[in-house]
Amino acid sequence: MALSYKARKRWSIFILLFGLPAYIAAAWFIISLFERPSIWVELAVYVILGFVWAIPFKSVFLGVGQADPDAPPDTNRDTDRDGDR
Repeated sequence: MALSYKARKRWSIFILLFGLPAYIAAAWFIISLFERPSIWVELAVYVILGFVWAIPFKSVFLGVGQADPDAPPDTNRDTDRDGDR
């Protein structure tokens, strides 16, 4: 079942506010369990993990920055907010 625009927007906010910090903390903790590698290896691991977290959520974030496609069309597009034209 596809998520509505509002549901995707709510889930994306939830993921960014709670899921991403939790993922960062988990990645940081797992990396700290091992002996610290060279700076380049560590940077590569963090860059790869930075892309990997978003792959499962691609469908949630898709189109969230766009206008709501389910919203009724605005009938007063010809006027400004002040009513002048």
